[in-house]
Order: sequence, then structure tokens, then C-alpha cells
Amino acid sequence: MLRSMFAGVSGSRSHQVWMDVIGDNIANINTPGYKAGRVTFHELLVQTIRGGGAPVKGGRGGINPMQVGLGTSLRSIDTWHTQGNIQVTEVPSDMAIDGIGFFVLSDGLKTYFTRDGSFQIGADGVLVSPATGYRVQGKPVDPATGEIDTTQPPTDIKILIGQVMEAAATKNTIMRGNLDSQAAAGDTFSGLLQVYDSLGLLHKLAITFEKLDPNTDPATGLPGDPNDPTDDIGERAWRWEVSDPLASQNPVGEGYLIFTENGKFDPAATEAACVKYNAAHPGAEYDYPPKFDIEPTDGSAPQSVNLDLESLTQYAEPSSVSMSFQDGFPAGTLETFAVDADGIITGIYSNGQYRTLAQVVLANFSNPGGLLRMGGGFYQVSPNSGAPIIGEPMKDGKGKIIGGAIEMSNVDLAKQFTDMIISQRGFQANSRVITTADEMLQDLLSLKR
Repeated sequence: MLRSMFAGVSGSRSHQVWMDVIGDNIANINTPGYKAGRVTFHELLVQTIRGGGAPVKGGRGGINPMQVGLGTSLRSIDTWHTQGNIQVTEVPSDMAIDGIGFFVLSDGLKTYFTRDGSFQIGADGVLVSPATGYRVQGKPVDPATGEIDTTQPPTDIKILIGQVMEAAATKNTIMRGNLDSQAAAGDTFSGLLQVYDSLGLLHKLAITFEKLDPNTDPATGLPGDPNDPTDDIGERAWRWEVSDPLASQNPVGEGYLIFTENGKFDPAATEAACVKYNAAHPGAEYDYPPKFDIEPTDGSAPQSVNLDLESLTQYAEPSSVSMSFQDGFPAGTLETFAVDADGIITGIYSNGQYRTLAQVVLANFSNPGGLLRMGGGFYQVSPNSGAPIIGEPMKDGKGKIIGGAIEMSNVDLAKQFTDMIISQRGFQANSRVITTADEMLQDLLSLKR
């Protein structure tokens, strides 16, 4: 008789723990990165009243064992590592994981793992979890190449808002557009070149194109011998020159520009004409590929700038030439940053430039359910979780990063309320077993009267 009472006690205790887990799940329904818990039961010890017997050949049949269970106990309290909904926050330092993986954080001694990506930048510029100060780990940038150094172990991620980016002198420019094939000899057209020196000072230079007489001798730049066709530069030749208002001597660059009969740039004819001119004029700088020089001003370094004219055409359309590219820029400061799906953190500077700052790493486990919960949304490795597999997002099965967002909890409120009802009824039923067993004991004791 007492077996039923102890079975009811074990059932009540187990359902109480289930209710504790349900209450924890509901309490954390709006906790970023929280993963719901699940309780499972199994039967407790079984008392054998009579063992089983095998059939006897030619005699009686087999007898099943006779056993009474002694109640229930907790089999496991599992953590559901399913995906939670993504909520956009538009905070640059917030990150959410879409898929498998955990953020890796460190306090300098121990390593922690979490799905809560509500991070902030500390006073020292390090990306941290604001509630604990744990530092987010990632791959650093190689200073020599500006690319992520995948050979280095994960380290603290630094985002120094206000950090100055040094100026870069222009090394290459590209011109695009058209020069009118119907222009008469001697007609000119001018465009604008804007380039930066080593101190970030903007230089505005004029580039002028002059349509050449078809009888121009490429060796002299003067009218050729009308009786000698080899002295003719043809009907598709132009001369270009770049002038710098800050230079002591102009032009700072000049050369030929020759097109094919289809209006395309002719590199072979252009190079041959420049070589021929330079051979006849020692010290001349009809360079091919084209380039021009910038004189130092206010302490800037001398520089030579490549001028790409190969995208120009000569069609029967009005002349229109503009600079489509130059690779210099002034100094700037880091204003904000963005995180892409690969975890690459890109700094955005006031001069319009972008620079890679670091890469967030993720950890995966062979058994995430075996991780040890530490509170605050953090986990640590346990003997049954396996060692962390740390690497880049979107590789080796890891999920992608969504910047400016956080992952909400994966608690299903409808399921929790349903489980609450089941847990409550289970607790009530087990309580009734206890009270009924007590009544039976009372009846037994009353037999004496």
C-alpha cells in the first residue's frame, strides 16, 4: 500500500520540476538568445513480486513476470537549440546568428559561448557583452595586407570610433567618354581630373584633347611630308595634355591618342606614335601607358599618376569626357561600421572609404545540448558537449551573421501553456494518489475498532 504513496510523491516531485522549467521558459520569453528547456520522465525502480517462467514442453505454458513500479523520476532536462526569431534593432553592434553556432567570448581566463548578440563597444574600443564585460572574439586584420589574417587565433575585436585613416595619394585614374570623330583639325575639348596628393590635398587638373591634322608627322608633331605617307598620323589621332595650375611648369603630362576605324582605342598605334615622337625629341615624355606628374606642395611627396585612356571612343557624337575612377582619398575618421553575413566587420569613414576591421568567429559543437548553462545566456563546455569547433561563419555548417539585429528566444508560448495544463493535471493526479493511499491507511487502522 505504501508503494502507491511513494509513487505519488515521486510523480508530484517530478511534475513540480517540470512546472519549474515551464515557469523559467515563460519568464524568458523575451530574453535575447534564450533557448527553452524541456523535461522528460522515466519510470523509477521496479519491484519484482514474481519472476517469469518458461513454457514446459508437453506441460504448462510460460508465466509472465509480476512487477510493480515504484514511481517516476526525471530522465533529462534538455535545452532546445532551435532557431529563434530575428528582430531588427538597427544598432550596428547587435548581431544575430541565422543557423548553427555560438558567439565566442572571453574574460581573459575562460571562454564562454552565447547566442545573445546584443553587444556594445566599451570605453577601450573592444566589442563586449555589456552585462558582463566578456569580450567578443574574432579574427584580426593583417596590417600589411588589410585582409583578415586567418592564421591567427581569435582575439578581442577592437572598433575604435573616431580613429583616423591616413590620406592616400592618387596612383591611377580612368577616363571615359567620347571624342567627336567629326571634329576639325585643331579643335580642342577639355575635361577635369581631380586627384589627391600624399597629404590628402585635392588637385584639380585640366586635361585637353586636340584633334590632329591627318598629315601630322608623329615624330615631330608638325605637318608631315605630303609626298610621304609614312609621315601621316591618320584621321583618327588626337593629342592630349594635362595641366596643373599649381605646377611651376606645364604641361605635366602629354601624349598621343589614336583610334581604329571602328572608333575603338588603338593601343599599338598609340604606343608606336609615342615611341616615334620620343625618339625624335630626347627628354620628351610622350609616355605609354599615359601618365602625368604632380609637383609636391606643402610638404607632400612627389607622385606620378597613371592615366588610363583606353575606355575612350571616337564616334560621330559630341565630345564628352569625364574621370570615372581615381584611387586617392583625403584623411578621414571612423564614423560607424557594418557586419556582413560572413562576420566581416567593415569600418565606414568620413572620407567615404571602407576598411576591414575584424571578423567575428562562431563555435559549433558535436552536441550543443550537452553545454553547461552558466546563466546570463552563456554556456561553457561540458564533458558531453564536445570540444568547440571555432571558425568563420557560413563555413563547416555554421550559420550566417545578421548585423543590426538580435535573435529572440525560441519559447513557444502556446506550447508552454499547453504543457502547463498537462503538468498541473499530472501534479493533481499524483496528489490524489497520495490522499487516496492515506484514506486507505486510515481505513486499515480503523479495522481495529
